[in-house]
Amino acid sequence: QVQLAESGGGSVQPGGSLRLSCEFSGSIFRFYTMDWYRQGPGKQRELVATITGGGNTDFADSVKGRFTISRDNVKNTVYLQMNSLKPEDTAVYYCHGSRLGREVWGQGTQVTVSS
Repeated sequence: QVQLAESGGGSVQPGGSLRLSCEFSGSIFRFYTMDWYRQGPGKQRELVATITGGGNTDFADSVKGRFTISRDNVKNTVYLQMNSLKPEDTAVYYCHGSRLGREVWGQGTQVTVSS
């Protein structure tokens, strides 16, 4: 059974940085496309960043130039480096994996950006 475990959330002041980690287990990690989603207060869940097994990436316009997604196929972990954080980045961040129609979600980690 595929499982995802996020870590690294917390509170930070505007302009600060955080790095989220998501550890994958239960299958062959490199076959999965991995994403980070987020859901802010009163908002719908939105896609933030994607990385394929081969390392191709894509980002939401709202985070381009500030966030970076990466993966370590030896450690079975995907990362989201978040820089220049803004209050509107406040949300629960979810790790997501997909392969051939199968999907798996992490439990979410809270990120709060506030002065």
